[in-house]
Formats: sequence, C-alpha cells, structure tokens
Amino acid sequence: MLDTLDLNLSLDKETYQSQIESLMQKLRSLQQTCWEKKLPAIIVLEGWAVAGKGALVKKMVGYMDPRGFIVHPIWPPTREERRYPFMWRFWQKLPARGQMGIFYHSWYTHVLEDRLFERLPSAEVPMTMRQINAFERQMVDDGVVVAKFWIHLSQKELKHRLKKAAKDELKAWLVRPEDWQQEKNYDTYLAFAEDMLIHTSTGAAPWILIEGDSQRYARIKVLSAMVATLTEALDRRQVQLPPIRTPLQDHLDPTEPNPLGQIDLTQSLSEDDYKHKLSQQQARLGKLQREIYEQQVPVLAIFEGWDAAGKGGAIKRLTDILDPRSYEVQPFAAPTDEEKSHHYLWRFWRRLPSAGKIGIFDRSWYGRVLVERVEGFATDEEWRRAYREINEFEEQLTRAGYVLVKFWLHIDTDEQLKRFQARKENPFKQYKLTDEDWRNREKWPFYEVAVNQMIQRTHTPTAPWTIVGANCKYSARVQVVETVVEAIQRELQRRSKQK
Repeated sequence: MLDTLDLNLSLDKETYQSQIESLMQKLRSLQQTCWEKKLPAIIVLEGWAVAGKGALVKKMVGYMDPRGFIVHPIWPPTREERRYPFMWRFWQKLPARGQMGIFYHSWYTHVLEDRLFERLPSAEVPMTMRQINAFERQMVDDGVVVAKFWIHLSQKELKHRLKKAAKDELKAWLVRPEDWQQEKNYDTYLAFAEDMLIHTSTGAAPWILIEGDSQRYARIKVLSAMVATLTEALDRRQVQLPPIRTPLQDHLDPTEPNPLGQIDLTQSLSEDDYKHKLSQQQARLGKLQREIYEQQVPVLAIFEGWDAAGKGGAIKRLTDILDPRSYEVQPFAAPTDEEKSHHYLWRFWRRLPSAGKIGIFDRSWYGRVLVERVEGFATDEEWRRAYREINEFEEQLTRAGYVLVKFWLHIDTDEQLKRFQARKENPFKQYKLTDEDWRNREKWPFYEVAVNQMIQRTHTPTAPWTIVGANCKYSARVQVVETVVEAIQRELQRRSKQK
C-alpha cells in the first residue's frame, strides 16, 4: 500500500502560498458551519516521527476559532490510565456535537509503537484492531466525521529530519529516543504500519495516505482532504431522510425466546434462612475484596429491572459488607445536555471502575434498548444497532479483565402493583413512586418484549445475564450477592492458572 506512493511529489513555494490561504479560509468557514449544524469531527494525524504533524496542527489552529476545537497530543498512558481498558482514555477526549477533536497521534500508537517495543503482544494485535474498527464505526454511525491521515516518509528523509531537529536548540527536546528507533527499525515499523492500514481502513473510516517528503505538498493534501471530508459530511446531512419509527410490539413472535417467562417467581426464603444465607455470602464477598485490590481486578455489577423490583435493596445488601473506599454506586437517570452531546456510551465509559475497585451501576447502557426504544427517544436505527455496540463494549471490558455481572430483577405485574401501593401509603417511601412509574406500568407489554429481546441479543458467554426472580426480596438479595461472589472467584481462579 505505502510502496505505491510517489514520495517525489512536491509543490513550489508560489503554488503553495496561493493554495494554503484559500484552504485555511474554507476550513475556518466549515468549522463555523459544523458548530451551527452540531456536526462533531475527529481528525487523526498519524505517520512517522518528524513528518510535520505538529507544524500542520499549528498552522491549522492559527486560522480556527479556539472555542470549537481541542488538540489532543497523545503520550504513553499514565499509571491511572493503565488501570482501565486501553480505549478508555480516548473516550474521555471525544468532542461534543459541533466541536472538533484533533488527535496528534491516537489509539493507533498502541498497534504501532507499543507493538515495536513489544508492549503489545502479537497475539493481541488482531483483537485490538477490531476494537479500534468498532470504535470508529460507532462514532461514524453516531454522526461523527472521522478523518484519518497517515503521513509517509522515506527512510532517507526520516533520518535527515531527525538529525536536523536534534541540532536545533528549539526542537531537539521534541525528538524522543523512540523516534530514533523508528529510523533504526524502519522496515519493521513500515511492516507494522502496512498491517495497521490494511486492517483498519474501513468503509466507515478509511485512511488517507499522504506523501510527506515534501512538507508543502503534504500540508496542502491534508488540508484539501479535510475540507472535502467535512463538506461531504455536511452535504449528506442536507439529504438525510426522516428517522423511521416502527410501531411498538406488545407481544413476542412465537419463534422468539421468552427468557422472562421461564423464571420461577414462586421461590422464596424464610426470614431466618435469609439472614443466615445472606450473612454467609456477604462474609465471602468481604474476604474477596482484599484479593480484588491486591490482584487489581476491576468488578462491575449492573442492575436493571422493573420499577419496584428491589434494585436498591439488592445493591444495599451487596455493599453492606464492603469497605466504602473501594466501591462506588453510580445511579443513572435521563442523560444531561452534556451527555446527550456525545455518543450514548460516553457517560458510561467515564464512570467505569478502575482496576482493584468495584463499580455498581443502578441502570446502565441498556436504557438505549429499553426506555429509549419504548418511549421513542431513540430511532429504530439507533436502538437496533445498539445491541452490537453493547456487545462490543462489554467484550472490551471482559478482555481487559473486568468481572462483569448483569442482573435483571424480575417481578410480575401483581407484585409490582402491591409494592406501588405500599410506597404510596408509606410517607418515608412516597418519594420512590413517581408519575413515570405509573406510565411505565401501562406499557408493561411493550417493555416485556423489549426486555426479552435485549436479553436474547446481549446474553454472551463472557457477559451473560442473570435473571433474578424477585417477587421474594429475600431470595433475590441472596442470589445477587452469591452471583457476584461466584463471578469474582472464577476470575481469580482464571488468573491464578495463568501465572
């Protein structure tokens, strides 16, 4: 791929000067239009060391409104960032709608430099590239413009520029030891780059290859492609068809699985048995907390379920025994304006527990295929593709060593009504009962279809659902704590076998 580039291409100074000003004015105008149309953009600048990326960024931002973009220079991950999945730190930097994020180096450093220095095992490279492709496809599907540039240099030009920069008192500090290793291992790094370009140049986010030996030529080609990409994206918005919203289903097709219908809601525990079994499981969990910390195991338990199904009570029993310094409960309600200006998964990525800690989510990303689907907050296209996006997200978590436990707390309509009435009559619990709860109850058949389809399409070997029969709060609470304990023990045993 790269060997097809003609690195002898160049541009004389006069032609360059005549084109650069026009391109910069167009880029500034497009930035304003993107802001008005709430079109977000991600610009990825990759390539060899001293390929001119920094000078290009400096030139661009000199013409742009600084309120509408952020430049993200990507350095090796910090100690804190290494406690999360590798894509976590990039999700934190995503531009809001209408803004532009310029990534000076990016997630691709992981499959280039980390691969060269054997910080990324070869066996993990294909999966890492698939995760990158999934991430970029999710961004594009969500309306983000993604433009990726690889600025290519010959080995002779790379060596010349490194030597020149090293002799410049103002630039010498920018030349890293790793940059010299690129030149020393040029053929190896070139092969890694070719592999990366082939496997991550997708229909959603193709690579744009730039002949970089002539800095003037490279700069004009990058800016021209950037202007064309933003213009095309804005033009597509003009001809978008109205979103499709199909009528809600109030029953499952006879061929569809009905996992909720298979749950025994008659199971129960006496109060004495409940206290005994709960204390046993809580004691087991308390002992595991130290091992979680010592072995840096991240744990995430997410709770979904019917209104009044007992999520809060189950969470309280799960945390009663835990040291509050090493767990955090995150309740999720309707997204804020800031959260709605990003991909719907953004707010969940931001609150993931780090290695060694326990995170508990009261509601989660499954709102996209439940309340947002049923209430019409998400289009058909959005909630349908969310199944795949959620499975990809959860696979990244489990591959990064997370213990992921997903609960659906299930009750029947009669039990829900009984609990609603009890809340209504109890002055200390009346705040828990809202008009929305009653409205959701009226749509029970539609939610039941959505829940069954959600479970069937997101129940995977590494991230299975646990459906908890919760008509009896006692048995539900014990099952929740026991399930978390067993999931943690399995992960600890898996890690001990790998040592």
